[in-house]
Amino acid sequence: MPGIGFNASVAMIESVHTLPLVILLMGIGLTLAILIKTLLAKISIPALIGYLTLGFLLKLADVEWNFLSTEATEIFEFLAELGIISLLFRVGLESDLLGLIRQLPKACGIFIGNVLISGCFGFVTAYFFLKIALIPSLFIATAFTATSVGVSVSIWREKNAIRTANGEILLDVAELDDIASVILMSLLFAVAPSLHNGWTISLFSTILLTSKIFFLKSIFFGALCLLFSRYVERNLTKFFSKIEKPPDPMLEVVGVGFIIAALAGLLGFSVAIGAFFAGLLFSRDPEAVKMDASFGALYELFTPFFFIGIGLNIDPRALNTGLAIGSILLIAAVFGKLIGAGIPAFFATGWTGATLIGFSMIPRAEISMIVMQRGLILGDWAVPPDVFAAMVFISATTSIIVPIVLHSLLGKLLLQEE
Repeated sequence: MPGIGFNASVAMIESVHTLPLVILLMGIGLTLAILIKTLLAKISIPALIGYLTLGFLLKLADVEWNFLSTEATEIFEFLAELGIISLLFRVGLESDLLGLIRQLPKACGIFIGNVLISGCFGFVTAYFFLKIALIPSLFIATAFTATSVGVSVSIWREKNAIRTANGEILLDVAELDDIASVILMSLLFAVAPSLHNGWTISLFSTILLTSKIFFLKSIFFGALCLLFSRYVERNLTKFFSKIEKPPDPMLEVVGVGFIIAALAGLLGFSVAIGAFFAGLLFSRDPEAVKMDASFGALYELFTPFFFIGIGLNIDPRALNTGLAIGSILLIAAVFGKLIGAGIPAFFATGWTGATLIGFSMIPRAEISMIVMQRGLILGDWAVPPDVFAAMVFISATTSIIVPIVLHSLLGKLLLQEE
């Protein structure tokens, strides 16, 4: 019994020392994140590159000095979870659902080709060429379908081209990509455990059987969201705006978003997916979108920790293999989007639009990293460390190189059009 008391005392002392260390690391991390964002913005490099690097450097320091306890790691994981929720809530909030529906006929062909071909490029390269197992190959394929529109849009805005016909099509296709990737991610999370358990029936039968429960839950959750959007959301937003002064109304909206995200989690979906649909629900109301500026501070506070958490999850021992895998997958990632988006875009916009839209769809960042990070949580059977490192390499490389190429392309091709 004395031994138990001594162990409890040691654990309590360790916890007391852990909290100040975590707060110190949070403070340093947040301060550096803001500085990194400002510095990288000057050279048109996405801030997420700096956040990933910061997290990986923290990982290397922990490998060397072993200063991150289990409790500290759990706190960083919780902050990363808040970062995912904030990130996808904003993606949903900034989606123009009605505008997407109006543009669907024009953007749909590009979107379908883009998702199918880029996903197939990822799966075929991973499963047949690199001999990666089935489930990790499916995660790679799903991550390949997504597009980080924010990386490219900043260059289009700088060139005053975002409100052109090609710019609007790019936004529509990219938003459809993100929505499709989130849905595919939900389906993959539902199917992956059944595949991992070694079912002997065919892949198609497994997907069909598992999908039945998933779609029943989706219908139930979708019905709740539809009822909320139709009969509650607008009145609730007006009520918050009436009784409170900014930024409190937006914080109330975020609170409701967290409730919806938690409900999605209780139903067996990811809370991140719930956050996306929560943002989508409020996006139909211009009043809610107008309040989005009040959400900016929360977004900037938590989102860096998601990417820092990704850097922390990179296993240095898997880096060499990950870079080798990533270099091959990078080729598939580039050509999957160039062909998948470029060819359909050619028939809708001509060579100029096809080239610009194809290159603009190449970056993989937020949604792709969410797919891989959620897979990593499931275990090595879903996303092994070297595959995770490979996708981080692809995300970083495409997010750095594409803005440089696109900056030059936009300047040349827009001048030709004039």
